[in-house]
Amino acid sequence: MPFSVSLAETGTFEAWRQAARSAISHHIEPQHIDWTAQNSLFVEQPLPDACGKTAISTPKAFLDLAHNVVWHSDPERFYLLYEALWRIIHQDGNPLSPVDALGIRLSRMAKNVRRDLHKMHAFLRFREIEPLTDRRRFAAWFEPDHNIVEPASSFFVARFSDMDWSILTPQRSVKFENGKLSFQPGAERPNLTLDATEALWATYFTHIFNPARTNTRAMLSEMPKKYWKNLPETNLIPDMLKAAEARLGNMQKAEASKPRKGSARISERYRDQFETLPDKVDVLDDLQKAIRQCKRCNLCEHATQAVCGEGSEKADLMIVGEQPGDQEDLSGHPFIGPAGQLLRRLMHQAHIEPEHVWLTNAVKHFKFVPRGKRRLHQTPNRDEINHCRWWLHQEIRLVKPRVILALGASAAFALTDINKPLSERRGDTETTSDGIIIKFSWHPAYILRVPDKQRQSTAEQDLLNDLQHCFLLTKTNN
Repeated sequence: MPFSVSLAETGTFEAWRQAARSAISHHIEPQHIDWTAQNSLFVEQPLPDACGKTAISTPKAFLDLAHNVVWHSDPERFYLLYEALWRIIHQDGNPLSPVDALGIRLSRMAKNVRRDLHKMHAFLRFREIEPLTDRRRFAAWFEPDHNIVEPASSFFVARFSDMDWSILTPQRSVKFENGKLSFQPGAERPNLTLDATEALWATYFTHIFNPARTNTRAMLSEMPKKYWKNLPETNLIPDMLKAAEARLGNMQKAEASKPRKGSARISERYRDQFETLPDKVDVLDDLQKAIRQCKRCNLCEHATQAVCGEGSEKADLMIVGEQPGDQEDLSGHPFIGPAGQLLRRLMHQAHIEPEHVWLTNAVKHFKFVPRGKRRLHQTPNRDEINHCRWWLHQEIRLVKPRVILALGASAAFALTDINKPLSERRGDTETTSDGIIIKFSWHPAYILRVPDKQRQSTAEQDLLNDLQHCFLLTKTNN
């Protein structure tokens, strides 16, 4: 005997999912289920209330597909989805494949629903109506191709939660009053009068219309004429298209014949970006200006900006890190991210004031790899450090520090041109030909990455000891 299913109009996806789970767990084949029970001429029994003992594991890709297909207007949608589920569970081909006939049909149905949702979000227009309470009230009429009122409603709840509104369609309607959402049967097209904002919107739409960018075919593709009757601005489009050629000619005649006031300063600032950099600078301000224009390597193409050194221009102690991090790249200031905060805390413990130190990096641009919304740090390579070494040497020449603390292997390589693991150099000191003492220590970013708490504590104490030693060296070297 065939089974019958009658799905509720509200919560249709969850209702279908529960029915499909019950049917598949009892091994009921697709052809034995009537998903349109209300239209059946035969005596049928309902599906079992409880699921069978068979465990069901449904691929996420299928659930994502079903989330869209259940709202399609095709009366066979529930049967087609269950047939696909049956084939997935029984490993009868791959109904999600783009070369499977069922997969192709379901994929097109899902695409049509997504497109219909997009059109409803984009082309639905509310009109204000008489309020029943102190909350403003609006209503809109829309004619979707599919049963999308329920999935589309969350979009409007999120954007118009501070007012009451109704969306009426031929299939179903939705009402949002006092923060509560309710679904109702379909309605006939209401007679919604123009509200006070439509004249203002028409004026704005007319003024932003650019006849030079008019592509009628593309416009009709994105906004078919079936939506025009519900959009107040579309009444203006035919006249604007007729006048497009004349308006374009007027725009060409009105083009400026001489530069506007102030344009020279803008052009000069633009040309500064391509100014030839000097071989030598004698003032830190000029050096920082040159660093901001740096294009010595391709790191400048992706970073937000070059991050210059900061601090005392006559500091006895210079601290050199590897490169700016994510927060430094956005702000333009060195050592303000998590690693910088750890360094500044240890400097405070070592009685070193940041304003009395010159804080900088061996590489001035942030090197990273994007991962979703995050930007993950990447270690600069030898060529990138070599390209940036010129800037670091200029900073050392102008600041004239007595002691330099190199944080990490990249900074050590930039300062000494010796590429050795920092574990072999940490705590050591070297003296340059100019008499500057260089001390090597852990980078605070490395300390934050150490997984073992005991090793992390030891590394932090090492950096604190090195900071204290550098502070003493600046005093004894005076």
